[in-house]
Amino acid sequence: MKRPTILLAALALIALAAGLYLQSTGSGQPSSATANGSHARALLRDATGQPVGEVKLTEEDDTVLVKVTVHDLPAGFHGFHVHSKAECVAPFTSAGGHLGHDPSTTLHPNHPADMPVLLVNADGSGEARFKTDRYEIGDLFDVDGSALIVHAKPDNYGNIPKGAAARDYTPNSDDPADANTATGFTAATGNAGDRIACGLIEGG
Repeated sequence: MKRPTILLAALALIALAAGLYLQSTGSGQPSSATANGSHARALLRDATGQPVGEVKLTEEDDTVLVKVTVHDLPAGFHGFHVHSKAECVAPFTSAGGHLGHDPSTTLHPNHPADMPVLLVNADGSGEARFKTDRYEIGDLFDVDGSALIVHAKPDNYGNIPKGAAARDYTPNSDDPADANTATGFTAATGNAGDRIACGLIEGG
């Protein structure tokens, strides 16, 4: 065997051994969420399974930076929340309720999952960028995971219109017994309506 051939064979063996070592020690390149909990992302899909946007989450000091880009959605304001299960089967009720929702203690808009509404332009596109300290990236990766949901209607943040006047609002009920009434529905979701897009939260 010629010397160059021997050298190449030796280098190949070294590379193979290094690769096996990295796999066995976990020192390769796992997703950031698995490695250090600092990044996550979600691909948003509509009820037909078509991609309609992406969300990137980055932990920065004591907050999470959320960047949202959407397209091909209905124009207007849309409720936007973290939901408690990593399941996105249309009509997306499989994603469960809001992350951290406990109707006996915490009402909308004070759930950890509650976030600003998304404004979608006339051409179906929209962008949002904000920070939240209501959850950490690690909170999104519990035993059943989490999902991001875009709703059909605006989030009213726990205020209920009580009359025709645009500014005629009454405070949200704090009675869990109202769970099946219009008041209770607002307490749980901000009266944001159907779920029109869903994205599983995964390692970034």
